[in-house]
Amino acid sequence: MADGVRLAARLWLPWSADDAPVPALLEFIPYRKRDLTRLRDECNHAVFAQAGYASIRVDMRGSGDSEGHMADMFTDAELDDAIRVIEWIADQPWCNGHVGMFGQSWGGTASLLAACRAPPALKAIIACCATHNRFDDDIHHMGGCLLTDTVEWGAQLPAILASPPDPRTVGEGWRQMWLERLEGLTFPLETWITHEWRDDYWRRSSVTGTMHTISCPVLAVGGWADRYSNSVMSLVAGTGGDCWGIIGPWGHHYPFAGEPGPAMGFQQEAVRWWDHWLKGLDNGIDREPRLRVWRMEYQPPADRMTWRLGTWIAEDCWPSSRITPLVLALADGRLTDPPGGDRRPAGVPRDGRVGLASGDTGYFGRSGGLPLDQCADDALSLVFESHRLETPLDLLGEAVLDLDIECDASVATLALRLNDVPPEGGVARVSCAVRNLALDDEGVPLGTPERRRHCRIVFPATAYRFRAGHRIRLALSTSLWPQIWPSPTSAPVSIGTGEARLSLPRRAGDREADASVSFPPPLEPAGQSATVLAAASISRNTGRDAASGRLASGWTNAPATVRFHATGVTFESSTTCEHSIIPGDTNSGHSRAEHRLTFHRDTWSVAITSIAELTSTPTMFRPRGRLEVTENGETVLVRTWSPDIPRTCS
Repeated sequence: MADGVRLAARLWLPWSADDAPVPALLEFIPYRKRDLTRLRDECNHAVFAQAGYASIRVDMRGSGDSEGHMADMFTDAELDDAIRVIEWIADQPWCNGHVGMFGQSWGGTASLLAACRAPPALKAIIACCATHNRFDDDIHHMGGCLLTDTVEWGAQLPAILASPPDPRTVGEGWRQMWLERLEGLTFPLETWITHEWRDDYWRRSSVTGTMHTISCPVLAVGGWADRYSNSVMSLVAGTGGDCWGIIGPWGHHYPFAGEPGPAMGFQQEAVRWWDHWLKGLDNGIDREPRLRVWRMEYQPPADRMTWRLGTWIAEDCWPSSRITPLVLALADGRLTDPPGGDRRPAGVPRDGRVGLASGDTGYFGRSGGLPLDQCADDALSLVFESHRLETPLDLLGEAVLDLDIECDASVATLALRLNDVPPEGGVARVSCAVRNLALDDEGVPLGTPERRRHCRIVFPATAYRFRAGHRIRLALSTSLWPQIWPSPTSAPVSIGTGEARLSLPRRAGDREADASVSFPPPLEPAGQSATVLAAASISRNTGRDAASGRLASGWTNAPATVRFHATGVTFESSTTCEHSIIPGDTNSGHSRAEHRLTFHRDTWSVAITSIAELTSTPTMFRPRGRLEVTENGETVLVRTWSPDIPRTCS
């Protein structure tokens, strides 16, 4: 790097690179190429090398076998490194000067940020499950509300960064490098909680305001079961350049491992992409519809779905002229054609139990954890429902609710769920939105909010078919536990019905291009470079303490153990996440996440245990952290953090 720090990389080269330079592909993430993502890396990079690309996987500074220190996510130093790596790759004798960049989650977002800098060698990117808006569409906040997911990530990231470099890669200086890394560790959960609204901290690492500067072609890929799916449509609409989008039914995965299915052959589609933009082959990928998405339809709610009912549809451009708003009024418990009834206030129930049917809090799209039957939550909410539909209704895009609210408190929460009610059977959630009423529509504090104020709440985008005979239901509550952290007071909130309007993005009927959308199935693994000694398995639990009334929910990801043949390392990881609250007491919430990593080879063994917890008072957030590192059973480091953070607008 420019400051002399060395980053570690793993490089796959095609045989042809010995005789003639080839285009190169970069994946730039902090997830430890030697173990944490090794098997996933091999699924992608080996295929790309076989297709004639130099494919390189780089550990960010302060992670894996790379030198340096990582203080936080998406810093200026991280982006400077990405640009330097691209330039370095372009100068190598095996590279012809054309570079593509790709990644999933952090790596996809890093690709977008690098593309905004427009380094000359960067010719195209693929961003999978990336976020374009780190305040509203990330793991930390949604609608201005603090997500409990940030506690889980607040335990995982320190554990990853505290893990040692591999002595066999780094050499005899590995221990000093590790100790310096441990010395510089921070508690990022404190930072994420401190920034309660869309300030410069979040804007700096988001591409919402700069995506128009991206000049290279972009393929944005997402999944409806992933909280980051909003980025795909936003990028196709907002880049002003060559951007294509794919959204499947899966969660926070590369699509070849996508669940719920159908998964897609990501590597084959990626090779088509790279062949056109990096090799100049006319293979028709630039003539694909700008947006290809899986349109879901009703399916009985279940914790896990291996396959999502629906079909692929396509739009040649986005926004599309085929989308027209269906506007419904909220009046007398009904969703009706405007005009609605007379304006009258309707109180939103203040029941802290709402949210337990929303499924797993984890944003990763793990196996299972999908929203459950919404009937129990709906029974505790303010509900508006349509008549039974006479014909199917297709949605594509964002639903929007415009309404006036009345609230005496400066900080309060409104949670909205758009549900599908079949003639019989479980109620399925279609989309969910939350709003911190202390912030305006742009995520900025209102100052001293007026008692009555207007809100415009935008739901996450969706593609969904309501079948004939089904009803549309809108459910409103003042809590969504344990997905979002409760407001400091349980203030009464009422909405003005009659004038409130729900606008649904109605799509015209199926078109010929829809039937043409198809993807190859995922590739079969080429070979086993590791032995899975214990596969990951998730168990979930809910309960109630009879004495205190405290509701508890959570999940445990039992240890997954893998032995890597090439490195001789046995790697194990596990996570436990617990949430509890006393309904009616908004300041009784408690979230705790524990993440554990172990590395073992011969007589050498390292264990990392990272714990993050969160409680609050009406005026303070109280995150707590503990990190313990041992080597061969001896303590190397114990670090604790206990900041108190003033609550200003959440």
